[in-house]
Amino acid sequence: MATMRAVRIHEYGGPEVLRYEKVPRPRRNRGELLVRVRACGVNPVDWKVRAGMTRSWLALELPLTLGWDLAGTVEDVGCDANGFAEGDEVFAYTGVRNPGVYSEYAALDADIAARKPTSLDHAHAAAVPLAGLTAWQALFDHAGLQEGQTVLIHAAAGGVGHFAVQLARWKGARVIGTGSAHNEGFVRAIGADQFVDYPNQRFEDVARDVDAVFDTVGGETRERSWGVLKRGGFLVSICGRPTDEEAAAHGVRAKGFLVKPDARELYDLAALIDDGYVRVEVSSAYPLAEAGRAHAESETGHVRGKIALMV
Repeated sequence: MATMRAVRIHEYGGPEVLRYEKVPRPRRNRGELLVRVRACGVNPVDWKVRAGMTRSWLALELPLTLGWDLAGTVEDVGCDANGFAEGDEVFAYTGVRNPGVYSEYAALDADIAARKPTSLDHAHAAAVPLAGLTAWQALFDHAGLQEGQTVLIHAAAGGVGHFAVQLARWKGARVIGTGSAHNEGFVRAIGADQFVDYPNQRFEDVARDVDAVFDTVGGETRERSWGVLKRGGFLVSICGRPTDEEAAAHGVRAKGFLVKPDARELYDLAALIDDGYVRVEVSSAYPLAEAGRAHAESETGHVRGKIALMV
């Protein structure tokens, strides 16, 4: 049986439980692509799964190969995997219940893959799918953000946040972003009209009667965010599900969601990237064998943009 290198966990714990080891190479099925992974993105869900923090809602069998978004080259095309050929450069988000891209090869459904942006190398392309789709779906599929509206984006310099700022700006919305003072220049440069230095300034003093809030933080931040929305406004969260009762009590609407794979939206993101509307920030890139270092950096909660693993 052909083998490959991958990063797996056999138990839950800190970065030290990540093992770089030989595993069987996956076989692609009908409708699937076998992709030679060139890079994969590192997201907070990666280390939360590794630490066992998601077991109450995401049951995944151990040993487990981590990773949900990738960029790479098509090695083999299954029957019914229409639209792709060997050698195509692709990127994809595999879906929360289908990890496995911290590896040299990955088999994935052709329906969730898209050709990667031509202007990006693999490291930057791999940083897009999960975070970019999360931002797109939050702002457009759920909040329905429109030109001329105002949106408050929490953690605007982060992986999801920096995509959300740029997408909202492209849509023609007014953008207020929160973050640490050292990220103000970056957040303004990518499209924020106003910046809130959250450790030293209350966002309620800046954001009033906004049309939408994108909550990427949760907890107290979400609780304080209800009050900045105009009546009928929309709060969308990736940090748990706000209840209809909470929203109704504030005269607004709300939605908590998990990002879904969507090839059509990936193609839209790729076009915006290649046309210069969206830039991809990769703060660090590590070899796959050093995934533990990438996780340790991600766990600080102070990453600008994304972290990538090079395969």
